[in-house]
Amino acid sequence: MSTIRLFCGFDQREAIGHAVFSESVIEHASAPVSITPLGHRGLPQGTNAFTYSRFLVPYLCDREGWAIFMDGADMLILADIAEMETLFDPSKAVQVVQHPNYETRNPIKYRGTGMECPNRNYARKNWASVMLFNCEHPYWLRWRPGTLANVQGVDPLQFAGLADDQIGSLPDCWNRIVDEGHSVEGAKVLHWTAGIPAFPEYAGAPGADLWFATRDRLLEVV
Repeated sequence: MSTIRLFCGFDQREAIGHAVFSESVIEHASAPVSITPLGHRGLPQGTNAFTYSRFLVPYLCDREGWAIFMDGADMLILADIAEMETLFDPSKAVQVVQHPNYETRNPIKYRGTGMECPNRNYARKNWASVMLFNCEHPYWLRWRPGTLANVQGVDPLQFAGLADDQIGSLPDCWNRIVDEGHSVEGAKVLHWTAGIPAFPEYAGAPGADLWFATRDRLLEVV
């Protein structure tokens, strides 16, 4: 059984979110999983540390095989991550949950924290928060430390320059944005884009009870 390569966003200000997400991955995984946290790695930062570093995944995998990126820090997984292997389509550069264009319900995110900032609307918003990468696709040759060091704006997050037919779909259960009205029921990944339940302003967010239950299991002393 091959090891699943999972890269997940890491921001020190959401470190508890990374720990809880990792716990949820391990609890449900039926196969070995290599969990690699991705901070800013010296690259520009957006509203969090991993805005652009996520696009280093194919580079870090030596442009071989497939790998997964998830924001992680503001997510909880409720299913077996090994299921994603069966969804992989080698004809695509990347596969994502293709949320329809929407205007956020949360014009300010991370309220009450040092991360508080405007929550900008743009096309293909949050598509890049869960990505099933075909690391061998030539599109990813453009994204390496040197080119990402000078990037600005949302072009990478919108897969600028990648043809529509090279962006594959994932079932929507793999990226349910619960604070934008997506249903918790049937979700395999819960995603709190405005702020994680650990932040006091979001402790009552949809699905927060599942996040706190996982946190408590993580912290349990036997």
